[in-house]
Amino acid sequence: MENAVNQTVAKKKMNLKGKGSVLLLLLAAAVFFPFYAGPYWLDVGFLAVFYIVLGLGLNIVVGYAGLLDLGYSAFFAVGAYTTGILMTQFQMNFWLTMIIGGVLAALAGIIIGAPTLRLRSDYLAIVTLGFGEIVRIAAKNLEFTGSASGIYGILSPFPAPTQIGGVMINNLSYSFWAILLMAVIAMFASKRLAHSRIGRSWAYIREDEDAAEAMGINRVRSKLAAYATGATFGGLAGSVFAVKMTAIAPESFSFMQSVMILLAVILGGVGRISGIVIGAVLVIVLPEFLRDLDNIFHFGIEIDRYRFLVFGIALVFLMIFRPQGLLPEKQENEN
Repeated sequence: MENAVNQTVAKKKMNLKGKGSVLLLLLAAAVFFPFYAGPYWLDVGFLAVFYIVLGLGLNIVVGYAGLLDLGYSAFFAVGAYTTGILMTQFQMNFWLTMIIGGVLAALAGIIIGAPTLRLRSDYLAIVTLGFGEIVRIAAKNLEFTGSASGIYGILSPFPAPTQIGGVMINNLSYSFWAILLMAVIAMFASKRLAHSRIGRSWAYIREDEDAAEAMGINRVRSKLAAYATGATFGGLAGSVFAVKMTAIAPESFSFMQSVMILLAVILGGVGRISGIVIGAVLVIVLPEFLRDLDNIFHFGIEIDRYRFLVFGIALVFLMIFRPQGLLPEKQENEN
């Protein structure tokens, strides 16, 4: 019996070491990505990692707490506009504006969470959808947000462009590294939150809200914490997005952005950190990969016009044959 236990423990240690080695290799490949990727694929890579951070933030609300949110783009809009306004109009330091953007996004999460505490399912989805549209329309009409033209002339907070090993390291490269660092921190934080006391309360609320409240879990505080934490991730990512683009406009935060983020969460597997990473990468990279295939093989048809159709058909088949996502959450809640 003791030998069997020791073998099981040793096997788990080997598995952990193997997973750790793979993760380190993937992280190293990501860190050096700007050195071997062209500007186009580096831009695609930035969007993929950007969606990973947003997906992890939305996963706290949808995956951990079981609260449907169709207006998540509003939170990274708050972070982006906070950074844009403070840097262009008040010449504030980017890192300070990022912190302020994260705090304001958390407050926005509490604002949207407060009136939805008694709502569930479709009603909750409608309210969050309305909140996302309110933020976008407000940004489009208010003067200090630049109205429909948005905010432009956001200066890069990173070092001046330089050549390293014959490769030009510029604002895009630095923005990629900044969002990559944020993604690593977000994954670590998500992992810790999932196994913390508040994470367990979110899981209980997700499974049965009434039973969780009967067990003594503070439903109001737990839900607000989920909205605020998820919104903070979005606000911080939005700040990096603003300096990467050097200009922001209301149309960058449309309902379709919220749908794409939710799609990444569902595609990869709700509640699973590794699933969110895979889902976000597929949502961004797969359509661009289909475009690149046409440039390489010249299929004789304008595949660029149909790449999203092919992507959509693939998603339909995936939801039919694997509705739980590519990497569903394990029953024991191991991420």
